[in-house]
Amino acid sequence: MTRRRTQRSTDGAPTLIDCDIHQRWKDESEVIQYLPEQYKDRGLQAPEILYDNVAEFSRRDAIPDDGSHPGSDIPKMKDQHLDEFGVDYAILTGNSYLNLTALPNDDYAAELAVASNKWAIDRWLSEGGPFVGSLLAAPQKPKRMAEMIRNLGQHPRVVQVVMPMAAQLPYGHEYYWPMYEAAEEMGLPIALHPYTEGHGVTRPPTGAGYPRTYFEWHTLLGTYAMGQLVSLVAEGVLPSFPDLDFVVIEGGLSWVPHFLWRMDKDWKALRAQVPYLEKPPSEYVKDQVRFTTQPIEEPDDSEHLLQILKMMNASETVMFASDYPHWDTDSPLYALPPMPEEMEAGVMAGNAQELYGLPDDPASLPTK
Repeated sequence: MTRRRTQRSTDGAPTLIDCDIHQRWKDESEVIQYLPEQYKDRGLQAPEILYDNVAEFSRRDAIPDDGSHPGSDIPKMKDQHLDEFGVDYAILTGNSYLNLTALPNDDYAAELAVASNKWAIDRWLSEGGPFVGSLLAAPQKPKRMAEMIRNLGQHPRVVQVVMPMAAQLPYGHEYYWPMYEAAEEMGLPIALHPYTEGHGVTRPPTGAGYPRTYFEWHTLLGTYAMGQLVSLVAEGVLPSFPDLDFVVIEGGLSWVPHFLWRMDKDWKALRAQVPYLEKPPSEYVKDQVRFTTQPIEEPDDSEHLLQILKMMNASETVMFASDYPHWDTDSPLYALPPMPEEMEAGVMAGNAQELYGLPDDPASLPTK
């Protein structure tokens, strides 16, 4: 890709909002202290990772000077990424090593979600500046998560709820609806983020079963997003919660146009099965779903990617994400093709600012 032209706002509005930054703790004890007493001895446990980059999951150059985990050091993150690229807002999406839906003990998974969110609020959101954050959810305990959303979602720097992309039931099922009710009530979008696919008690990561390599797993991330998104549409979540928005993080986006075309075609012939869909599925998606850019597809001809962005109305539906500090971090300077001015403004900052209701000045957001 060619280097995108940089653009500075003349009215003080943000020009770069990064919608997927992973923060971590330096030591597990930071989070364990927030767990209920019965789980403190258990500590932070997650199922064995079946699919991972065998070399290094995170960037080696993102390791702090003290040798702690990439993403655990605020000065390092600011110097290497936020200040380097002029990031106005960093949307923190949590520690992806917490395979919450992969845990068979749903009570423990729920309390681990609550504990990690309390830690993130105290450690990161209290820092202020560009940091706003997400509540990680363990959706196998929807009523407990609804309680958590209503409680912790009151924090002024909490801007969304993040659910793992993988689950034991597709997310359209009414089993999960208590969380959707709470998120809609609190005005918080729900984001779907991959990592637990094929781990623990989750389903196989592909429609063909379990692959052998991380290469296969990573290539097919978009297919998991498709499965969850069509469930949200077909089970009536979007029309039932018209004020609730969803975000598909780290699923790529070149599949979106053909996915919408296929849903619309099938809806015309099979609409008796989904009578609550009063308009084509693509319209619900365009109104209530946003897609982040990373990991962006990179065709030999960048014009082809620009055509896809136009097909999915990226000026209103796409938001930039880097996935810092992971191995495949996308640079805001090089990841995307040259875009029309209106599209670039929406993708790089405008769509995220509108979705999350972010003020122009991050300093105006309270830290408590």
